[in-house]
Amino acid sequence: MSDTPQTFVCRNCNADIEIEALTKNFKVCPACDAHYPMSAQERLDLLVDTDSFQETDANLYSIDALEFPEYPDKLERDIAKTGLRSEMLSGTAEIGSYPIAISIGDVGFIGGTCGAVIGEKVTRCIEHASENQLPLVIVSVSGGMRMQEGTLALMQMAKTAAACTEYAKKGGFYISVVTDPTFGGATASYSSLGDVIIAEPGARIGFAGPLAVASLQEELPENFQKAESLVAHGFIDHIVHRTEMRQLLTDLISFVY
Repeated sequence: MSDTPQTFVCRNCNADIEIEALTKNFKVCPACDAHYPMSAQERLDLLVDTDSFQETDANLYSIDALEFPEYPDKLERDIAKTGLRSEMLSGTAEIGSYPIAISIGDVGFIGGTCGAVIGEKVTRCIEHASENQLPLVIVSVSGGMRMQEGTLALMQMAKTAAACTEYAKKGGFYISVVTDPTFGGATASYSSLGDVIIAEPGARIGFAGPLAVASLQEELPENFQKAESLVAHGFIDHIVHRTEMRQLLTDLISFVY
């Protein structure tokens, strides 16, 4: 008998859900439609045409440049857990038979936090899209900037924002897909600079994380930092169910071809 749990309780509606049913439903609760995190590979399989993805910059990975305590152990742990060498997949692919450049974050790799590798991969992906006149899709998930890399991580905000600006000047078309959670420097840079910004239902998006905000001890509005509140205030353009995301991306990309 396997010791792996076969069911879990939905954090949103408290329904008992079979793990197999959740997986078949693209990690969306069949009872209440709550969207649960996907790995970068799962999301890649959901969004791009079969066998179209060609990975680039697979040789980039984080190092412990600042000799931060326990950081090497965490990197090794999450490399083993996710099967990835870094917290982001980047490359080229096709969506609806349209060629694109794409980067997808993985929250399972140190919370998807943004360090030097994400900054470099995102920047190279944007530059490749610009040089080859490709539409750009970035799927963001981030626990903020990676404290284990200090200023090296913070520098990536300016670096990726500058790359987005240059891409826009050359007439590029950038679709930013924001998933749960996306906090910190990712929100304050490349995630918020898309020509179209799309979020999944219930996605938490903001600069300061929930613990930092809670420390203010102020009453916060309903749905604070949720996609539903942000679309109402114009911060994002549209909320799209996970199962409809690929078709919407295809429709948007078709406008530039």
